[in-house]
Amino acid sequence: MRYLHTMIRVRDLDASMKFFCEGLGLVETRRMENEKGRYTLVYLAAKATPDAEVELTYNWPGADGVSEDYGSARNFGHLAFRVEDIYATCAHLQAMGVTINRPPRDGHMAFVRSPDLISIELLQNGHLPPQEPWASMPNVGTW
Repeated sequence: MRYLHTMIRVRDLDASMKFFCEGLGLVETRRMENEKGRYTLVYLAAKATPDAEVELTYNWPGADGVSEDYGSARNFGHLAFRVEDIYATCAHLQAMGVTINRPPRDGHMAFVRSPDLISIELLQNGHLPPQEPWASMPNVGTW
């Protein structure tokens, strides 16, 4: 058996691509558009692990222009990515307007949410010493 990918449904493909590619540094590996099925699939991977992909599934709006509501996404769990500098990664995401739900107070773990409310766990490669402003930053919302 071989792990292939994790699929998540997204409401806004452009916003999700910005979050995963510009924010987290994933790269698009392939894309499929299905006119008949009215959906787009985009596969993303981290450069260090190109075989483990995230599949973004974008179901096109209906004839009325309304997109499907996927709820709060709390039933999914989370995706996890190892990062080289958790403080720099969180600062970059924060500068993009992403809320840091669980700041990396311990120099090891943080949580953010994608534009579609998918929880993303960021894990430091090793541990960094606690650093401000992160060390005293409170949790925000849920993840």
